[in-house]
Amino acid sequence: MIDTHCHLDLVAKSLDIDTVIEQAKIAGVTHFIVPSTHHLSWSAVRLLSERFSGVYYALGVHPLFISEDSLEYMGSLESILVQDAKSHRRCVAIGECGLDFFRGRENETLQTEVFRYQLKLANKCQLPVIIHARKSHQEILAILKQEPVLKGGVIHGFSGSFELAMSYIRLGFYIGVGGTITYERAKKTRTTVSRIPLNRIVLETDAPDMPIDGYQGDINQPKRLKLVLSSLNVMRCEDVQTVASQLINNSKTLFDFCDG
Repeated sequence: MIDTHCHLDLVAKSLDIDTVIEQAKIAGVTHFIVPSTHHLSWSAVRLLSERFSGVYYALGVHPLFISEDSLEYMGSLESILVQDAKSHRRCVAIGECGLDFFRGRENETLQTEVFRYQLKLANKCQLPVIIHARKSHQEILAILKQEPVLKGGVIHGFSGSFELAMSYIRLGFYIGVGGTITYERAKKTRTTVSRIPLNRIVLETDAPDMPIDGYQGDINQPKRLKLVLSSLNVMRCEDVQTVASQLINNSKTLFDFCDG
């Protein structure tokens, strides 16, 4: 299994990270992608990839962490990405980036500017993007149509309709499926995930967030990715091995895991 979205840098603030990664690998997780949320987390996610085999990272600015000086850091981000590419470090995406209007639209213009910059940077560096979308799908779709991302990307933590998922898929994106599908009450998301093409799904935990059913109140961990996979197997018509193999292939197609 490949956890395409887990904030190990945040997990490490509460749990022993060596144990977390060891338990995840025992559970069958071979690769981890750690997206950053703001410029202060860039060094932390890079250090994790140096310390642990199988850990990769994405660099970007999450919309909820955008500030007035975020655009100033974009130049620094580009320099770091160029440096990482030359040194063959494990940066596999731009992100976590996107738009979030859950708390309102007071900084919509700034969010949009920072998001567009990161999309342009993804194309310049030939990387996919990890997109956070909350109360902003129509705006994000419009931007992606105006500025196509050459290497595609993933819509993280998707919980929308089948029609919305297919709109992203037609633009070359994968759908990030996580703990939401472990809840029987999440009927819309479960129905969507059961219908979309299997070759456009990737798994994620969003650890330490997005708790799995039965573990509410606990810090989420990558080892519980197997529970997401089990839920997915229940709702798909393909056999278990086909699902597992296709998910691995999807992740390796989208992200360039340079060492296997």
